[in-house]
Amino acid sequence: MPLTFAAHSESALPLHLIEAGGVDAWLDGQPDRIRAWVGASTFTGAQGTALILPGEDGTPIGALGGYGSAASRARTRFPLAAIAAQLPEGPWQVASGLPDAAAEIEALGWLLSGYTFDRYRAQSAPVARLVAPDGVDAARLETLAAAEALTRDLVNTPAADMGPEALEAAARSLAEARGATIEVTTGDALLAANFPMIHAVGRAADQDPRLIDMRWGSEGPAVTLVGKGVCFDTGGLNLKPAGSMGLMKKDMGGAANVLGLAQAIMALGLKVRLRVLIPAVENSVSDESFRPQDILTSRKGLTVEINNTDAEGRLVLADALALADEETPDLIVSMATLTGAARVALGADIAPFYATEDRIAAAFEAAAGPAADPVWRLPFHTPYEEMIEPGIADLDNAPKGGFAGSITAALFLRRFVTDTPAYAHFDIFSWQQSAAPGRTKGGLGQGPRTILGALPDLLGL
Repeated sequence: MPLTFAAHSESALPLHLIEAGGVDAWLDGQPDRIRAWVGASTFTGAQGTALILPGEDGTPIGALGGYGSAASRARTRFPLAAIAAQLPEGPWQVASGLPDAAAEIEALGWLLSGYTFDRYRAQSAPVARLVAPDGVDAARLETLAAAEALTRDLVNTPAADMGPEALEAAARSLAEARGATIEVTTGDALLAANFPMIHAVGRAADQDPRLIDMRWGSEGPAVTLVGKGVCFDTGGLNLKPAGSMGLMKKDMGGAANVLGLAQAIMALGLKVRLRVLIPAVENSVSDESFRPQDILTSRKGLTVEINNTDAEGRLVLADALALADEETPDLIVSMATLTGAARVALGADIAPFYATEDRIAAAFEAAAGPAADPVWRLPFHTPYEEMIEPGIADLDNAPKGGFAGSITAALFLRRFVTDTPAYAHFDIFSWQQSAAPGRTKGGLGQGPRTILGALPDLLGL
């Protein structure tokens, strides 16, 4: 099902949103037949419920949708999307009860409720389509939905079909569709091009490690997005237990999110010079694996002591961030499924971010609510720097002790962005653990809508 709005049509059936306890007020002035039908039902306006209204011949002439209370809606990101799943096929138009302030995000939620991942098996999805509410930017919302669908598809695809080669192919497909240029450095060429840590992490896998470098746009501020593309993470020689390895197909969620964000930026025609950098690797086990206690020299020249081969994401990001920093763009943003510590701190639903400047954080915080894309700032706490300094090398990739794991990972990355003042890092989960309105179980975009909404303020667009 396309994630697009239905065309305006006289055949669209009206959907009346009813808050909890508001049924009687809506029934005032309704025909006796409708009053009797609703009165005989159990419909109360409870959130996510629906009641089809029949015509005299029994065919639907509209529906009531339960919009719940303000308290219940605060616990659901897309309340309207819960109703979409209860409606029969055809175009629907919200006739009453939708607050103007909620129209944009509720309409987006409805679009996202139509997403399915059907590459391996046919999947059902809500078949009711929404006519875009008056006053919303329908084209922009469709662009956001398409970008989210790209991210979800990439994360949901298992590593057997989404290794470094397939991730490169996805980036090339996007570049071709949007008129971007792309260069890829692969295998031993990474060493010649001075990306030693990307090479070290990925060299044990059957598919060569690579650095994907995509560019688009020739005017405006320079924005560089860096996404962690670890297509599967065994943990390397510090092998993960089975319970921790089960979701590692999503360890390229940072790459999937920056590709979705890049697609949206290009589709909306933002006046920026966009660069996307993705170190794409698989952290595998073989006689080529990098080892605990190895010391790697990064592109930046900083040496890194390996105290856990399962802390590989920051290594590949470090080389890519060093490259990004060499051009001193107006803004660098990295996204990665980097630490379990971030989930312990904020859970799966909120993406923590770090920012070198307060204005960056303020822009993200202002954009997150309207985008229904919750984020929360954590600090680049400089006193913790000593935790990532092992003594034998410049940096430690896995500080002992277990405290402040997300912060120390972010501090590690910040060491590779020294010339660009404006840097932000998102430590995302990129996974929906159970189905919710507008969010199917599986891959999820976290942060891109917030970043997109903040760019005009940050860059003066």
